[in-house]
Amino acid sequence: MSMLTPPGMGGKYRITGDTYPRMRQSRRRGRLVLGLVASVAVLGLIGWGTLQLIDVFTGGHKKTAASGSGADCRTKAAPSAEPAVALPEPKKITVNVYNATKRTGLAKSTADELKKRGFKIGKVGNATPEFDKKVKGAGILVGPDAALKTSLPVLGTQLASAERRAEVARKGTDLDFVIGDGFKALTKKADADKALAALTAPRPASAVSKKDC
Repeated sequence: MSMLTPPGMGGKYRITGDTYPRMRQSRRRGRLVLGLVASVAVLGLIGWGTLQLIDVFTGGHKKTAASGSGADCRTKAAPSAEPAVALPEPKKITVNVYNATKRTGLAKSTADELKKRGFKIGKVGNATPEFDKKVKGAGILVGPDAALKTSLPVLGTQLASAERRAEVARKGTDLDFVIGDGFKALTKKADADKALAALTAPRPASAVSKKDC
């Protein structure tokens, strides 16, 4: 009789040798493990399916196809330029030259030089009381309000340091070139020509973007 057999029990209840009855607890554990594995697999499939749906609705498949073919769908800036501003030619600009200094003959010599450079010359003489002996700088260029971005900049290339003034109530298209005490000479013709060319050259415009994929 084995030491594990209770006293008074024998027959089919007798336990002998090293063999023990199999417990049902191991089957329950196996079923639990199998259930856990199945649950993890189901959750994984659900997660993968969700990602696929998100990718479809957000257009991810299009981006993948484009990247695979080597196409660049990022927005890029394309160089562009605005056309040159339509400025009047010097021969279409009439300039009145006035001397506001104590030096004599300055208005005539300046007018003659401007005429050589292609400008039309109007009146030549002494400055009006508004400016006479009151201009400390090199000069003042005066014109109508419409000339502020057209003919005044063109005339300004001939005297870079001159002040520019636009008068709203001024009539006509003529410009006044008022010579001040700080005037020595007009800008050198070569430099004035370069300034005029730069003034009429095309200017960079805002970047034009390619259509994003």
